[in-house]
Amino acid sequence: MELDEEADNPADPDPIDPPDQSNPDIDTYYENAAGKSGEALKVSLHEIIDDHTELSYSEVWDALKNTDEDPANAGNVLLLYSGRSQSKNTNGGGVDDWNREHVWAKSHGDFGTSMGPGTDIHHLRPTDVTVNSSRGNLDFDNGGAENREAPGNYYDSDSWEPRDEVKGDVARMLFYMAVRYEGDSGEPDLELNNSVNNGSNPFHGKLSILLDWHEQDPVDAREQRRNEIIFEEYQFNRNPFIDHPEWAEEIWG
Repeated sequence: MELDEEADNPADPDPIDPPDQSNPDIDTYYENAAGKSGEALKVSLHEIIDDHTELSYSEVWDALKNTDEDPANAGNVLLLYSGRSQSKNTNGGGVDDWNREHVWAKSHGDFGTSMGPGTDIHHLRPTDVTVNSSRGNLDFDNGGAENREAPGNYYDSDSWEPRDEVKGDVARMLFYMAVRYEGDSGEPDLELNNSVNNGSNPFHGKLSILLDWHEQDPVDAREQRRNEIIFEEYQFNRNPFIDHPEWAEEIWG
């Protein structure tokens, strides 16, 4: 169980205006990765996004209230798997509260809620408590039975399939984690593979499916906005696969 996450499921609000993705400052940020591919690109991106400012696990609550704010209602956050808009003040452990979902399951590498991977808000999202429990530490794949509390999400004994609107978000969060955490300074060495049932190994799957989801659900304005907030206000590092979606294929394709 990857607890610290849907009932009514209104459609996601209208898209917000995206940040300017032609920003020369972003080009400068990634200048050392220019022209690279494969393992050389992965290494270069790791060096760029490494050593971010780390939050405590309690500080994550307030950060998520900002990064995942509902643009249609500033008092609410949007929950990842259900899409439900819910009061920021209903965070906690109750049945219909929202809590902090580790999209890269924290048992995959056994990093728990320690500062670093356990508090990295590039992969932490608000989710309904019981939906979070249903997802548990499952790998990602297609298929299974529909989750009754979060329609559009499916699961079976070894995998979870998120709703179509966030499939790409999930993939890009895992791409980020696999590049950011390479075993430096006691951190786990996280890697993507094409398996499920990865257990406590520092692996997450299923890579081929994540690449498909990345293509099927392109980066949207809300994802770009979230990346900017994390960069400018909290961790001061970026998710490269939001800024340059083509790099996923360059590294893992």
